[in-house]
Amino acid sequence: MRMWTVRLLVCVALAHSIAAVAAATDTRPFKVGTFDAQGRVFVGAVLDDSVVIDINAAAAALKRPAASPRDMRDLIARYENGVRDLIVAAASSASGSARPSYAFDLKRVRTLAPVMPATMLNAAVNYREHAAEMSSANAAASAAPPGITSVPGLWERPADDKRWNPYLFMKAPAAIVGTGEAIRIPPARDQIDWECEMAVVIGKPADHVPVAKANDYIFGYTVHVDVSDRSGQRSERFGSDWLVGKSHATFAPLGPLIVPKEFIADPQKLKITYTLNGKVMQDADTSLMVHSVVELVSYGSHILPLLPGDVINTGSPAGVGYARKPPIFLKAGDQSSCTYASIGTLANPVVGPQ
Repeated sequence: MRMWTVRLLVCVALAHSIAAVAAATDTRPFKVGTFDAQGRVFVGAVLDDSVVIDINAAAAALKRPAASPRDMRDLIARYENGVRDLIVAAASSASGSARPSYAFDLKRVRTLAPVMPATMLNAAVNYREHAAEMSSANAAASAAPPGITSVPGLWERPADDKRWNPYLFMKAPAAIVGTGEAIRIPPARDQIDWECEMAVVIGKPADHVPVAKANDYIFGYTVHVDVSDRSGQRSERFGSDWLVGKSHATFAPLGPLIVPKEFIADPQKLKITYTLNGKVMQDADTSLMVHSVVELVSYGSHILPLLPGDVINTGSPAGVGYARKPPIFLKAGDQSSCTYASIGTLANPVVGPQ
């Protein structure tokens, strides 16, 4: 009798587990973002790239005030503690023909940059073909020469690892703009380039995270254009000047929305397309990365603690303007468009100096 009871309990538990997995699988996909409705800024969940749910309004209507987030970083930090359940409930309510007051057409609001991170890190030359096009050598530019060793405390190299160690640099969050906002060419700078990148959004505090655990610390993915000033500082005192090269105002378009990782089957199998004035300039996929998403998250977390809402941009594939013969640079009147399949398209006009 006891054995039968145990078996019954096991079967019930298994049924509940299967039901939970099915429920998670059947969740209506959504993206999250930050929006402006005539001067009122709010965080929202987007369904089918057409309907936006005002999450705070939904929390009030569904009587879940404790799940109401202050901003995107707060939404991310508390996503698994009530916010996700609120979004799922609100999305279900918005599925019928009678749309609730907290759901409305996305085109009625302005989409802002989805998150303002405390820290934004960018990966340098993280695609083999991009490494080759930026080097006077050949495709071996992505392979480390003999003698490259581990970085004590930061990165341990397997014995058979033929790659360079990861390289991350800081890009100023003050340079962030959203989709539709202009990339502004700085005065007297005439070599402004594009790099179409996938952005990883951190989901919880990450400090010295091993590669095997790094996916647990990812909230989701968005799109970034690493606008780059190739003109240089014209000084050889300290080598490359990453501040001048990467962090002019408006040089960090980000968005339009963040896709929670549960809706991305494999971030290393996504199509990449960048167009300039409608012409394809970059055509690749994320399988070509030198260091994977989880490796970059792990490496970054060994340099400084990462917080919910922080961003790691994963590098650009080949096809940038600087490497073309003759070079092509952004100019006033251009239209920049960076697309990652399953994530979205980040589109920005280019304007001249103020």
